[in-house]
Amino acid sequence: MKINWGTAIVLVFIGFISFIMYFVVKMNTNEKYSHDLVTEEYYKEELAFQKEIDAEENAKALKNNIEVKKTEDGLLIVFPEDINYTSISGTISLYRPSNKKLDFEIPIALSSPELIIKDENMIEGRWNITIDWMYDHTPYLFKKSFVY
Repeated sequence: MKINWGTAIVLVFIGFISFIMYFVVKMNTNEKYSHDLVTEEYYKEELAFQKEIDAEENAKALKNNIEVKKTEDGLLIVFPEDINYTSISGTISLYRPSNKKLDFEIPIALSSPELIIKDENMIEGRWNITIDWMYDHTPYLFKKSFVY
């Protein structure tokens, strides 16, 4: 059987479309390739953005800002030593861009100016940390991306 050039072009197009459709179906059905939005309530969070900017400016105005370090025990968060750490309240949010299931949040309850997040709670890779804290009725915000 002889195939003319018109039939060959149609077969090539059908093969190419089948190839593309295979990968589209594979990417949409396989959990390994599941990717989520950065946040579920994007527009709601966007409305509170000016408060976030003000809190970041407050944190930058401090003499000493928060320090985040990787240690043998885990992730060490050091709050400024020139303020009374017992009056600090807020939350620490750890966000994993590659997997929403690894995200977690910790309330701030300090017994010293240092807080450690245990090594077993952290998995190697890229993390975003957001520390939203309040001291003396002033909001502060610290954000940082790091590789653990």
